[in-house]
Amino acid sequence: MSKARIYFLLRLLVFVLILVNLFYQLRRNTYKQRDEAVSMDSTWHAPSYYTDPIVDKSTRDLVLYGEDLIAHTARYYGPKGSINHLSNGLNCQNCHLNAGKKLNGNNYGAVYATYPKYRARSGTYESIYKRVSDCFERSLHGIGPDSSSKEFAAIYAYIKWLGKDVPKQTKLKGTGIKPVMYLNRAANPVSGALVYTTHCVRCHGTNGEGQLASNQIEYQYPPVWGSHSFTTAAGLFRIGNLAGFVKYNMPYKENDTAPYLLTDEEAWDVAAYINNMPRAVKTYVYDWPDPSKKPVDYPFGPFVDGFSEQEHKFGPYPPIVAAQKKYK
Repeated sequence: MSKARIYFLLRLLVFVLILVNLFYQLRRNTYKQRDEAVSMDSTWHAPSYYTDPIVDKSTRDLVLYGEDLIAHTARYYGPKGSINHLSNGLNCQNCHLNAGKKLNGNNYGAVYATYPKYRARSGTYESIYKRVSDCFERSLHGIGPDSSSKEFAAIYAYIKWLGKDVPKQTKLKGTGIKPVMYLNRAANPVSGALVYTTHCVRCHGTNGEGQLASNQIEYQYPPVWGSHSFTTAAGLFRIGNLAGFVKYNMPYKENDTAPYLLTDEEAWDVAAYINNMPRAVKTYVYDWPDPSKKPVDYPFGPFVDGFSEQEHKFGPYPPIVAAQKKYK
């Protein structure tokens, strides 16, 4: 090969390296601008494995395993689970959409930043393990995984990774469930039945039974009542939580941005219909040791505000809110 040819190839190689470096500089600037925009609008966004990779392989593998446990819980812990049979067959992501990453989809964005924290429901300071165990017991009608297990370590690592950019004791917009404004009337299960038939039945079934995935191990669309749905002790059994979950996420993959498909009234009514149907009953006699701290839509007495269980279950809530202000 002639010297001129070699010189040409070297110059070409230098030129290519300059272009590659320029490309990565532009990409870094793009991500920086994105992150600054996210910071300015104070809305939580799940981190990405691709734009913000986890360098340490062991940590990355643990986080990925944690995500898979959340997305496919029943494969590991359901009635046909490969590790143990600890749950009713639901996946954690049936209630925490997209493995806890979806904006306003009951995500985990604020968990690592706010735990451990005092919770009025238990009257104690709770750890992330307690929070995870509660979900297994109350929503999956089962038993929490061993706190010393690799599986809990993976779930913890995943939750920590999701909240890694959230300042401590901070809850950014879009985390958890976005509340729906209270109605000036009680939520109506009869009206909710029509909403369910129109928008929900094709995925969740006439009898709320859901649809199993092709592997017959987990649900593609979860049951919304019955023994394989969340229990009466779950957070979604409060219809305010369920109304917000439905309003900003359902029908699934059809309702991610405004204008949302369901009105506030329809969200409240269908939540009332779903939570008026039979499901597994779980009672925790030590919940809410201070009854004055019970949320307005918590449907089990005793109460200190003079309203009945029926009124707490369905509303209307503005009068209950007004009455509870005396105890704040």
